[in-house]
Amino acid sequence: MDETRVVSPIENENERTHENRLRPRDFTEYIGQTKVVQNIEVMVESAKIRKQAMDHALLSGPPGLGKTSLAMIVANALGSELHVISGPAIERKGDLAAILTNLQPRDVLFIDEIHRMHISVEEILYSAMEDYRLDIVIGQGPAARTMQIEIAPFTLIGATTRSGLLSNPLRDRFMANLHFDFYKPSELARIVENNAAKLGIKIEDEARDMIASCSRGTPRIANRVLRRVRDFSLVRGKDVICPNEVSTSLGLMDIDSEGLDRMDRKILSVIQDYYGGGPVGIEALCATLSEDRTTIEDVFEPYLLKEGFILRTPRGREISEKAKEHLVKFTEL
Repeated sequence: MDETRVVSPIENENERTHENRLRPRDFTEYIGQTKVVQNIEVMVESAKIRKQAMDHALLSGPPGLGKTSLAMIVANALGSELHVISGPAIERKGDLAAILTNLQPRDVLFIDEIHRMHISVEEILYSAMEDYRLDIVIGQGPAARTMQIEIAPFTLIGATTRSGLLSNPLRDRFMANLHFDFYKPSELARIVENNAAKLGIKIEDEARDMIASCSRGTPRIANRVLRRVRDFSLVRGKDVICPNEVSTSLGLMDIDSEGLDRMDRKILSVIQDYYGGGPVGIEALCATLSEDRTTIEDVFEPYLLKEGFILRTPRGREISEKAKEHLVKFTEL
């Protein structure tokens, strides 16, 4: 359900081709995350000077902020091949061992959602990251023995949205632990402008800023909204995206100026109308909304909490004055 929302930061299968088309190609095109990029650039240059594999790096932060794009840029800058895999897709030790033994010297292995790897599979990485070797246990019980396989020096870039779920042994083997923050509207505006040019469309400054302001600090959402607004404008025969086109498009997508969609506003309205603004327990809220707890806490709440629309108290969830004012304003539109 989450992947069908325009304002979801999760990439869906159908838009990966579009994502690749809009990704920055080098460090000069990469907008935002200044400290992260500066650290990575130094690591890349050091590796090139030493003529060795770059140190391993862990990229943490919410989805849709450019972790995969940065890994691609790193591989290009190093002149190496990038191998991309998702943590949950590595089901057995042999799967990971096969990937590691096929790496060439200084290749970059990018593991997305690395926190979701099974601990038994994760253990394969310990010696691989430290000593560039695989320790494979053959047999069981007293007859078991360990076989060591040398592998090519490589760089592991791990990406995680839940860094707290990583085990300490794995986290400690990364030389750099870099956190991605949500983007400022000014940074998103630059991304929208650059990607509009890549899509071959013209956009007015005010329209660009409107898209940036409702994109929840996330480039992936900004790109998705931009493409949808482009479609609406083309159907209406407009050559240039203007504020009126953005406003009409957002209305059709049920997204307001704060980046809230229908479900976000429904959560706020339920707390206000059914529970007098709160506090309300999470189980009662889930029952009223007919949603499970995980969906509410992992999909909808993070942005509402970040922007101060919902407050968590010892007694339950409450909506803020900001939320009440927004609901009144939205109702009046």
